[in-house]
Amino acid sequence: TMVELLGFAKRKPHQLSGGERQRVALARALVKRPKVLLLDEPLAALDKRLREQTQFELMRIQEQLGVTFIVVTHDQEEAMTLSTRIAVMNEGRFIQVAPPTELYENPDNRFIASFIGSVNLFAGHTLTRNSDLYTIALNKHDLQCQVEHAQHLDNGSPIWVAVRPEKITISTTPLASEGLNQLMGTVDDIAYTGNLSTYRIKTQSGDIVEVTHPNQSRSRGSQLIAAWGDTVYLHWTSADSVLLSE
Repeated sequence: TMVELLGFAKRKPHQLSGGERQRVALARALVKRPKVLLLDEPLAALDKRLREQTQFELMRIQEQLGVTFIVVTHDQEEAMTLSTRIAVMNEGRFIQVAPPTELYENPDNRFIASFIGSVNLFAGHTLTRNSDLYTIALNKHDLQCQVEHAQHLDNGSPIWVAVRPEKITISTTPLASEGLNQLMGTVDDIAYTGNLSTYRIKTQSGDIVEVTHPNQSRSRGSQLIAAWGDTVYLHWTSADSVLLSE
């Protein structure tokens, strides 16, 4: 019952769906109650909907049995969903090992920030520090960006400011608020994906900044916060971005 295959004992492999065959393989691996189970791309052959469903089934089984799962995957969403800790590798080396939230919100470097999810990266250099608040001059934008950062950085140090697309808000008028970082740009493209709309904003420097916005209304017209070609203002707070030194 754990893998929900009651009544399937007499079926041939060709009579099973992809998800059912995956559960058979998992049951065979678990029958001896191993302490550690290695799953190498376990969901790669499944379609998106079945893959999402099976992810939750794996989580349920792991919690029931208490077996440690080591999952090897190239699917970021799968890794984030299944794991309590993620190890990101590059060229055979572990780059960062951390819980999913730590990996996403506080990446160690640009590789991690770009590898896990989408991110906007701005090159700059440090100007001043006030406690844990740094002022960063962005190289290609007329903006002195405020970023919270606990580690010491020398003035003038080259740095990267990383901002996730969902951390940025869009308005059609500038906002005057202390500690709010603001860039002006033009809507270059909009992608509607159901639950989200992704805006690609071309800044005055020519760079593209990606912003995601949840679609909370059923009306397509009311979901758009800006249209193609509109001049817009992008905002994020000092706590919404991360400083990366490499």
